[in-house]
Amino acid sequence: MTKEDGMVKTLMKGLVVGESPRWHDGRLWFSNWGVAQEIVAVDPQGNSEVIAKGPKAAGFCIDWLDGNLLVTGDDKVLRLEDGEWVTHADVSHVAGALNEIVVDQQNIYVNDVGFRFGEEDFRPGTIVLVTPDGKARTVAEEIMFPNGMVVHGRTLIVAESWAGRLTAFDIEDDGSLTNRRVWAPVGGDGICLDDEGAIWTQDFTDDASRVLRVREGGEITDRVELDAACFACALGEGTLYMMVAEWQGIERMGEMFQRHTGRVLTYDVRGLSSPRSTAATS
Repeated sequence: MTKEDGMVKTLMKGLVVGESPRWHDGRLWFSNWGVAQEIVAVDPQGNSEVIAKGPKAAGFCIDWLDGNLLVTGDDKVLRLEDGEWVTHADVSHVAGALNEIVVDQQNIYVNDVGFRFGEEDFRPGTIVLVTPDGKARTVAEEIMFPNGMVVHGRTLIVAESWAGRLTAFDIEDDGSLTNRRVWAPVGGDGICLDDEGAIWTQDFTDDASRVLRVREGGEITDRVELDAACFACALGEGTLYMMVAEWQGIERMGEMFQRHTGRVLTYDVRGLSSPRSTAATS
């Protein structure tokens, strides 16, 4: 599957940087980072709605627990109540630069990139578990820039962006992560899972951008070529949604977060869907 096999279409444009897309209740929900600082939902026809303001300019990602919208702050998981963000869990004792979030039944996993991106030298990050009683503890360390995460059954898979790999863990009954291993030797950012157990992930360099469909072990079954850097993707019901924007390097991120080059692109994926189409967990 390549761009020549089908057509990449624009669903929405004029965004800053779209991130953390999730398929929920028949719409694509995502974070619009930068000066927009929004959480947006858009339906397959392109009708969009601003749900809430994000808690910070960048780095906020979303998921749901018991129908409640959650978002990552710097060192807290926040919950939307009556249009306002309230603290769902304070994780400041174990994390301070939260990025992605994924919910597995009643457990919440968030990852901490380990340093202030673009402001500090690199340090490895962690994955933090928040249990239903609100307690938080670190369950994985030495993650090389943790990014998108998905849960597939009793397996959590995280994109280690700066190591160029997808890393898997077994989820134990108490939420702990064990049996760390390389799921596939490919990189990624905002990854998503399809209902056949494959992962869709981004691959972009200075002169090319694409989204890859990867099976466990590293077999690449599909490629979608793009005309701009892709930061995250999500599956709806038979449609792949891709968040793209113009990328000019880390040193110009400040400019990127002021401009409106972001778009939501779509691609027909021939009947594949997200497990979220029929289940609440990722």
